Amino acid sequence: MKLDRIQINQDRMNGQPCIRNLRLTVRRVIELVALYPDRQELQREFPELENEDIRQALLYAASSLDDRVIELQPYALAA
Repeated sequence: MKLDRIQINQDRMNGQPCIRNLRLTVRRVIELVALYPDRQELQREFPELENEDIRQALLYAASSLDDRVIELQPYALAA
């Protein structure tokens, strides 16, 4: 998995994973993707953010999630 645009530097943004040398964290990029469903509008607002930046931020976030199955207790409705 190639994530050459994701950088972690303890002296930048409190060590949070960032996109290239931008002050945009991966978390913020994921949030922006959710807030701007129209990718063209997102790129108008953040012209420094490239398609590959967004793709790698999504890939980084997805790889950070755990794929475990959690068994839930049955839910009983009150009578």
